[in-house]
Amino acid sequence: MTRVAVLGGGISGLTAAYRLRTLLGPDAVIDLFEASPVLGGTLRTAELDGHHVDVGAEAFLVRRPEVAALVDELGLTPSLVHPGVLGPNVLSGSTLKAMARPTVMGIPGGPDAVRHLAEADDLARMADEPQRPLDWQAGQDMSIGALIGDRFGRSIVDRSVDPMLGGVYSARADDLGVRAVVPALAARLDAGAPSLTAAVTDLLAASGGSGPVFGALAGGYRQLVDELGHRCAAGIHTGVAIRQLIRAGSGWMVDDTRYDGVVAALPAPVLARVCATVPEVAEPLARVDLSGSAVVSLALEAGVDLPQLSGVLVASDESLVHAKAFTFSTRKWNHLAADAVLVRVSFGRYGTDLERIEDDQLIDWAVADLATVIALAGGGEVRVGPRDAVVQRWPGGLPRYAPGHASLVSEVDRSRPPGLVLAGATFDGVGVPACVGRADRAARQLVADLAADGPRSTHLR
Repeated sequence: MTRVAVLGGGISGLTAAYRLRTLLGPDAVIDLFEASPVLGGTLRTAELDGHHVDVGAEAFLVRRPEVAALVDELGLTPSLVHPGVLGPNVLSGSTLKAMARPTVMGIPGGPDAVRHLAEADDLARMADEPQRPLDWQAGQDMSIGALIGDRFGRSIVDRSVDPMLGGVYSARADDLGVRAVVPALAARLDAGAPSLTAAVTDLLAASGGSGPVFGALAGGYRQLVDELGHRCAAGIHTGVAIRQLIRAGSGWMVDDTRYDGVVAALPAPVLARVCATVPEVAEPLARVDLSGSAVVSLALEAGVDLPQLSGVLVASDESLVHAKAFTFSTRKWNHLAADAVLVRVSFGRYGTDLERIEDDQLIDWAVADLATVIALAGGGEVRVGPRDAVVQRWPGGLPRYAPGHASLVSEVDRSRPPGLVLAGATFDGVGVPACVGRADRAARQLVADLAADGPRSTHLR
C-alpha cells in the first residue's frame, strides 16, 4: 500500500493531494498536514456583512489554462464568473489617471502608452531607447527596476510597473528579478533583442487574445478549497506543524511516521527548516525572503457611490494615501452588484512593517484613503461609513522573486532527492494558475519516482 505525505494545505498542497488520489487510486494512504487551523493558505473566504468575500487571492488569469481546467474537472464551472467591463485607474501625482495600456506587467512598449503618467525627460528617454546600445548578456539577471529605470526612466517604474507588481508580488520592481517575474522578456533579451523596446513590443504582439482575462468563483475560493479537500480523500491534519523530514532508506520519515514519498508545499523558510537534513533543498530555499501584506475588506452603507472603476492602483511615489491598491468589488464583479457596496483595500510591500499597525488603525486608514479616492474621482466629500470590516493579514504571504531566483529554483529542482517533490508559490509563479500547474506536475513526478527504480526526471517545469 503506497503511503504519501503532503506538507501544506494551501492550493498547492490540496491540488497535489487531489491529483495523487486520481493517479494512485482509492487504496493509497494520503495524509495532508497543515499548520494553521484551516485549509486554503492564501485562498481564504470570509463573511462580510452577510456576503462571502475572498480576503486573499481574489481572481485568476483565465488565459492560463490550469485553474479553469481544474474547476471544470471538479464540476465547478457553473460557479465561474468574470469581471465586468470597468477597468482600474492609477493614483499618481494626487490625481486619478488611466492605467498605461498596453503593457507587459506594467512595462510599456513605447512612450505613447505612458505619456499621461511619465515625466517628459523619461518619455524622451523611452523614445531614444532603441538607438542606445543594450548591455545584456544571455543568462544574466537583474532587478526589473534597474532595467526599466535605466532604459525607460524612473517615473515609468514608479507609476506603471510598481503599481502592477505591488498587487501581484507585494514588492517593488527594485526588489524583483526580471528572469523569474517576466521570463518571456528575459528570453527575448537572451535571444538578442536589439533593445528593450523591441523585446516588449514583440511580447505585446504575441500576447493578443480575446475573451475575459480574469475569473473567480461566485461563492469565493472556498468552493475550490472545500471541493479539493473532499475529493482528495486524504487524512487531513490541521493545526499540525511538521518538525522535520528525514530520508529513511527508500522512503521518508515525516516526524515519527514513514512514507514512501512526500510532496512539500510549504513557504520557503519553513521548508528550509523542515528539510534541514536535506541540504541540497534547504540551503537554497533558506535564501528566499517573504513579502507581507494586509487586506481590509469593507462593507459600506448603501448610499456610498463608488467611482465607475474596477479599482485604483497606487504609484509607489504617491504619498497621499497609505494603501497600495483599492478594489471596488461591487463595481468589478457583476454578481456582487445587486445588494452590497463592497471594497478591498490592500496595504504593504516587501520591507513594510505592518505588524506594528493595529487592526483598528488599518481600518481607519482604509476608510480615510477610500474617502480621498472617491473625492478625487469627482464624488465630492463623502463620509465612508463601514457597516462591517474584516482585516486579513498575510505576514509571509508571498515569496520575493529577487534577482537570481530563477536560477535558485533550477538548482533545487536539479538536486532534489527521489521521492521528495516540491510545490508552492516559491517555484514557478505566485499566481493561482502557476501554483496549480506546479502542484499537478509535482504529483505526477512523485508517482513516477515511486514507480521507477532507475533514473528519474528532475525538472518539474
